[in-house]
Amino acid sequence: MTEFRPVSQAVEDYLKAIYRLEQREGKVTTTALALALHVAAPSVTAMVKRLHAMRLVRYIRYRGVVLTAAGRRMALEVIRHHRLLELYLVEALGLPWDQVHAEADRLEHVISEELEERIAERLGHPVADPHGDPIPTKAGQVKEPPGFPLSELNPGTAAVIQRVADQDPAKLRYLATLGLFPQVRVTLLEKAPFGGPMSLAVGETRCTLGGELARQILVVPVEAA
Repeated sequence: MTEFRPVSQAVEDYLKAIYRLEQREGKVTTTALALALHVAAPSVTAMVKRLHAMRLVRYIRYRGVVLTAAGRRMALEVIRHHRLLELYLVEALGLPWDQVHAEADRLEHVISEELEERIAERLGHPVADPHGDPIPTKAGQVKEPPGFPLSELNPGTAAVIQRVADQDPAKLRYLATLGLFPQVRVTLLEKAPFGGPMSLAVGETRCTLGGELARQILVVPVEAA
């Protein structure tokens, strides 16, 4: 992707967090940003003002934070690094998918553009990371995968997992024991009301999944996959 002037790791982390909140919630408040980054609110306000001065975000007090075009490009640059690294750690080094997020967080800030391109070439220019999250292109474009939460699937319907939105290592390890990965086909057998547990067929096996975790798994019905 395009070369940018050097910025600190903290700046990159803020831009990445703002982008993710924009995608998930639309409006980004300093309160939401503080929760996402586990940082005190006054520190967030100070950094957001700094990013505004750098023309990476637009910030109006009490109205929230919006990435500028330059800020969005920089956020996508870091996200591309992160997701390529996650996939490389799984595919080339054999790390389990529940460990690669933390490793990629550490490495995403230091790899060069040349190494980024070498990794992309080695992996065949992939479009998604191990969790199904889309990998931005070198030009900074992102194609969000289709899908809706597994919790909304109707009983008797088969679907293909597209994405697992939760990065919690313990939850990812649990999903791995059930065989629930992106591109795996599942069939919903039964669903308890009011967000209760769901009974699934995964290949020849059956498993039970709680409603909260099912909401973090995006699927596409087989006829639409």
